[in-house]
Amino acid sequence: MFKKTSIIAVLAITGLSACQNIDTDSERALVGAGLAGGAAALGGADNRDTATAAAIGAAGGALADDVGLMSRSR
Repeated sequence: MFKKTSIIAVLAITGLSACQNIDTDSERALVGAGLAGGAAALGGADNRDTATAAAIGAAGGALADDVGLMSRSR
């Protein structure tokens, strides 16, 4: 259990650090989908739950700058 939690934490930190160099909503959606789907798969979720996590991660990534979580680097 500790190993899965550590891997998920590393993925989350890596994803958040990558957000500073991502400019478009579609790029943030891809990062969000990849991180959420990867975390769900590593957590032992089935295919349906992994796909759902990826969809939610994509929506969260696309909307991150709209709700003030990200600052635009322009």
